[in-house]
Amino acid sequence: MARLQEIYKQNNLVQRAYDFSKQAHVGQKRKNGDPYFVHCAAAAESVAEWGLDEATIAAALLHDVVEDTPHTLEEIKNQFGEDVTFLVDGVTKISKVRYRGIEAKVENLRKFILYLSQDVRVILVKLADRLHNMKTLYAVPSQKQKRIALETMEIYAPLAYRLGMQKLSGELEDLAFPYLYPQEHKWLIENIKVRFEEREKYAQRLKPMIESEFKKNDITVSRIESRAKRYTSLYKKLLRYDMNIESIYDLVALRIIVPSVEDCYAALGIIHKMWPPLPHRFKDYVALPKANGYRSLHTTVFGPENKITEIQIKTEVMHNEAENGIAAHFAYHQAKDTKGYLERVAAVADKKELGWIQQLRQWQNSFTNPEDFLNSLKIDFFQDRILTLTPKGEVIDLPDGATPVDFAYQIHTEIGNQCSGAKVNGKIVALSHSLKSGDVVEIITQKTKHPSESWLNFVRTGSAKNHIKSALRRVMTTFAKKEPQSTEIKLVVQDRSGLLNEISEMIRRSHFNIQAVNNNLPIIKITCNLTPKEKTEKLLEKLKKLKEVKEANYRLV
Repeated sequence: MARLQEIYKQNNLVQRAYDFSKQAHVGQKRKNGDPYFVHCAAAAESVAEWGLDEATIAAALLHDVVEDTPHTLEEIKNQFGEDVTFLVDGVTKISKVRYRGIEAKVENLRKFILYLSQDVRVILVKLADRLHNMKTLYAVPSQKQKRIALETMEIYAPLAYRLGMQKLSGELEDLAFPYLYPQEHKWLIENIKVRFEEREKYAQRLKPMIESEFKKNDITVSRIESRAKRYTSLYKKLLRYDMNIESIYDLVALRIIVPSVEDCYAALGIIHKMWPPLPHRFKDYVALPKANGYRSLHTTVFGPENKITEIQIKTEVMHNEAENGIAAHFAYHQAKDTKGYLERVAAVADKKELGWIQQLRQWQNSFTNPEDFLNSLKIDFFQDRILTLTPKGEVIDLPDGATPVDFAYQIHTEIGNQCSGAKVNGKIVALSHSLKSGDVVEIITQKTKHPSESWLNFVRTGSAKNHIKSALRRVMTTFAKKEPQSTEIKLVVQDRSGLLNEISEMIRRSHFNIQAVNNNLPIIKITCNLTPKEKTEKLLEKLKKLKEVKEANYRLV
């Protein structure tokens, strides 16, 4: 609690919130036997470590007061002001929703969206609350453990990742993993420990070699540290590699922190000079950051003893952003403010970075089916992302595996509905083509074009599927409303000389006016004027008496 205690000594609002919460929860115990206030202080400590403002720290201290004690929201407002009250109210409302059944899942997510788009700090307090709850989940009944762990894995961890808080996201996943998959977790621990230790020793051997080479080339290194791959992330990767641990190269990755962006690229050059890189394993997230704002250079090299090693190169700012995501922006803006805590206004990240939040809030309203909404939300916003470009250079954020049709609907519904073709990087591609980050996509439209049902087999975004289904329903409704104009008689026949003339004459004698004949043996289609059902069926009975007619039916067109 070092960071919280430090702020407590300096800030009156935090002092009052701390003392008020401690008194409010006096006598209350957690399931593990700890005084309840320990949880409130732990949540506030996390918020303080992320560098958030004093109102958010105060809200973290008070976040359970309204729900779990006799104190009211009005008391919080009178004691701590509207800003703290708004945050406490937001966290309280989100906490009331339980993760049971599809409707509850959707309602929970919609509350997240609502409060997230109003003030991100509400979600940050909730994430701090969830982090400590997961650390003490062992004390909760087993049935409740699984529900909370599933909620954490499916909602909280992905949301933290989407906010750029990769450290928190990974920590939440690792805390949930053993409760959801106990056997798999046990297997992983037993099979990976020795290899982790071997790779860690190997990484430690590389550090002085890199430092020495950088010194020769006048490149300043802030520090070099090793990063072990998280258990959940490792298990997901093992599933893709048939559980073959030998095929995982990044059990332990080296992280090189340098002062500037220019130093990142200079350091990369030295690394590639020292050890040859693996083909196609270099990723430049500095020039083209991930959708959640993550920036770094990633390369994989054949190191000493020909061991494959992953190396990440980033600046201190990039590292801080990767660890704390959007919270890093609050800390950055606060550091720039020299007027002191009491005059601070909570910083908000750049509008472009939070554009997806507003988009999410608007987009959710188009779904009426809760299950569709939940599935689409997981696909559209919580999976790996790619960044594609329009010909004018506008960045379009899509899930991994998205197609030109997804791209088209992301731009505008009508662009999607009228999509007839696509060019990627200047070349014509199939509409089912999987896009990659950096692709320049041009959509070719045609006003008379309508979505095809086959598109539903390959589009990735829920919004695209939703628009395609809506368009198809409109087309079917329009078609159904059209009154039939003609009767089409279809015959399957065995050909003989004069058969078509004989059939035509029989139709005329029955007072049908022939409008068109399509003779594509063995099938003959004859379009006539619209006639009553009984009259048409009598004609078919006559035609069936011809020994060459094997089958006869009709439809209205």
